[in-house]
Amino acid sequence: MTSPARRREPALVRPHVVTGGRAHPTRNFFDVVTLVTTARNQCNGLTPEQRRVIRLCRGGALSVAEVAGHLALPVSVTKVLLGDLFDSGHITTRAPQVRPDAPSLELMQEVLDGLRARL
Repeated sequence: MTSPARRREPALVRPHVVTGGRAHPTRNFFDVVTLVTTARNQCNGLTPEQRRVIRLCRGGALSVAEVAGHLALPVSVTKVLLGDLFDSGHITTRAPQVRPDAPSLELMQEVLDGLRARL
């Protein structure tokens, strides 16, 4: 068992500081599956978290949920950061592409029911 002194307490003020005290993005079009790509590589004047988003998205499109996971920040905080980056022209966004050959909803439900039956 870890001692209380070694336990890492969650930072309560960090999301507030990261967003500058804002709770909502300037635009409300980010969904957790919205894809984000870097549009401009210049990082002058950006916060450390915003610079990290730029570096993460250089390799290709990431969803908002993936960006939040990499940053270890709540999705709501990530959306505020992404809104600022979108407004400044550092990122672009697009909706995920739906594959026409994706499995049907019925098939997915059958798989889920089968997995639940085995547990």
